[in-house]
Amino acid sequence: MLQTLFLSLGIALMAGWILIVGKAVIVPVLAAVIAVYVLINGAAWLRRWTVLRRCPAWLLQMVILAGFVVGLFSLAAVVAVTLEEMADRAPAYQANLETLAVRIAEAFGAESDPTWADIRRLAFGQLDLPARIGGLFSSLTSLLGSVLIVIIYAGFLMGQWASFPRRIAEAFGTGGNAAWILEIGGEINRRIGDYLTVKTLVNLVLGLLSYAVLWAMDVDFALFWAVCIGLLNYIPYLGSWLGVMLPVILSVAQFGDIWRTLLLTLLLTVMQIFVGSVLEPRWIGRQLNLSPFAVILALSFWSALWGISGAILAVPLTSVLVIIFSAFPGTRPIAVLISDVAHSAPPPERREEIFTSGP
Repeated sequence: MLQTLFLSLGIALMAGWILIVGKAVIVPVLAAVIAVYVLINGAAWLRRWTVLRRCPAWLLQMVILAGFVVGLFSLAAVVAVTLEEMADRAPAYQANLETLAVRIAEAFGAESDPTWADIRRLAFGQLDLPARIGGLFSSLTSLLGSVLIVIIYAGFLMGQWASFPRRIAEAFGTGGNAAWILEIGGEINRRIGDYLTVKTLVNLVLGLLSYAVLWAMDVDFALFWAVCIGLLNYIPYLGSWLGVMLPVILSVAQFGDIWRTLLLTLLLTVMQIFVGSVLEPRWIGRQLNLSPFAVILALSFWSALWGISGAILAVPLTSVLVIIFSAFPGTRPIAVLISDVAHSAPPPERREEIFTSGP
């Protein structure tokens, strides 16, 4: 028993070390796999249309992949243009912040305090917004490089996706081992594919609703902030509220008006509550079968390993681990403990569904 404990601890430490050291390789591969899940599900959805049923599957997948590439580069262009415009408007934002600080001080009678000028200088004199925003351009180059790597990986994965069952059968034989692997893969395929597709649709709706609010309130860079809100909503619990905070903070610098900022906060919060409490439960439900506490732990763990990338990948990765743990008697108790309801093994009829029918 003690030997097993030490071996398990050693394997866990080694796995953690590999995940940290191999971040530059592992994260783009996982991002590409997740992208392929969404893309192939999108191609399968297009095939449901009568006019597209006769189109070859590979053609629809290439169209979806091309749309994915265009979307990523469009997103990168929006980020680049937004950062450039932010750098141009940063002096005005800084002036608005200083003016707002003066008004707040006057409202509380602090303008007569001889130390107020020193406080304002310490608070805003050290804040060089143009320099801070300009520094973000350096990280944009590495972001574009990562996007290119993800696109390349996704293209190759989509091209070889249908051949994976044959490869597995050749590698493990046509007996029980290959069928068992296909069974586990089919369950992963179904759960992760459905979750990512529906979650992407939910985030798209949230982004559109947020854009309408930001545009109506005349917030600068409304499209950029709406995209940020949609992307951050992939992070469970914390991401949605972090997405609200970013445009709210900008509105303070843009308007210098607390009441207008409070109204913006209220409207964006209503959008988040509607999507998180009404829309998302109806569309997603309990597809991944993870307890809320397990989600929080997974979010902390993967964020500590890989930062924002780990936070976005936390839920899908943890769900995959639950499915794999449930397949082995020794780790099945772990799967039961971190599941939301009683965990069951993958149904046998799904053994051949992996890859052949799309995620």
